Amino acid sequence: MKALLALEDGTYFEGESFGSTGECYGEVVFNTSMTGYQEILTDPSYCGQIVTLTYPEIGNYGVNREDVESRSPFVSGLVVRKCSPSYSNWRAEASLESFLHQHHILAIQGVDTRRLTRHIRSLGAMRGVLSTGELDPQKLTEKARRSPGLIGRDLVQKVSGDKPYLFQPGPGQNKLWFREALPGTGGGGGTTPRVVVLDFGVKYNILRSLTSLGCEVIVLPARAKTEEVLSFQPQGVLLSNGPGDPQAVTYAIETANKLIGKLSIMGICLGHQILALALGASTFKLKFGHRGANHPVLNTRTARVEITSQNHGFAVEEKSLDKHQVDVTHINLNDGTVEGIEHKELPLFSVQYHPEASPGPHDSQYLFQKFRAMVKP
Repeated sequence: MKALLALEDGTYFEGESFGSTGECYGEVVFNTSMTGYQEILTDPSYCGQIVTLTYPEIGNYGVNREDVESRSPFVSGLVVRKCSPSYSNWRAEASLESFLHQHHILAIQGVDTRRLTRHIRSLGAMRGVLSTGELDPQKLTEKARRSPGLIGRDLVQKVSGDKPYLFQPGPGQNKLWFREALPGTGGGGGTTPRVVVLDFGVKYNILRSLTSLGCEVIVLPARAKTEEVLSFQPQGVLLSNGPGDPQAVTYAIETANKLIGKLSIMGICLGHQILALALGASTFKLKFGHRGANHPVLNTRTARVEITSQNHGFAVEEKSLDKHQVDVTHINLNDGTVEGIEHKELPLFSVQYHPEASPGPHDSQYLFQKFRAMVKP
């Protein structure tokens, strides 16, 4: 079936549908990773986006139930050069195409993804429409122009869970046990620290990373108030990754602000931006964002370069940070943007990239170990 991707500036790309049918809207972005398409599709941070994968052949190792990063895919659409007609991997359980159909995700192949990526790099990420029904480029361009962008949008509510739960990973799969009566039950017990994760679109591997270090992990919905967080008697709070404009998530900024000084805090990606906003800084939208598994980041304290995995379209404005309060601990070597901050006196720090994604593969694991040391019961 024929499919068409149209951008708001009038540029369009014809191709072949290999996913669900219909229309989808979103900001068209690109990811430079060679592998990990299943993790990308199930990363809630991609909510509201049509993702272009730059690697020329996708789907060759299939999909499985172990590599999902959330309860379902949240990506709006997928664009590739070619979807492999067959797959081969000892862990594979199904094809990428069947996975897309199962979760009603539109996808297009046969697109010159190099041209599309260069176009976005030159002009910036822009709104787009992917369609298998309406194939008139002009009509789709008008629809793209009328569709909502990411600036000012709170997409966290689309991806956050609605109940508190205890995360306990089972062997070879994700198992989540919900517990309704956790408040006031003591902080982990013995030598086990309890960590509350505010779910702005958290990836399962963040939760796995915490539990692997011996933490008891309680996940709360994004709108959890300060009082609810404290009622679980945690030793620390992690502000998770997530989609959309951080300035629109005002309730999370308020909660983070009230938690500062009460608990040890770690922020990842959107959580990093929310923590910076809670400290009085500001954020801005990047031209085309950072998305991929090979972004070099300088640790300003050790002078070491970390190879990082990233997925964000906004960044913290360095000039807005109060340098009397916080240090900039990490800097992106591609464009000089802020990749990490740490308070000079209080036990809190955050990074813009994803330490749980292990692209280095071990470059960033020390960050979870650092947080674990901060939350000793």
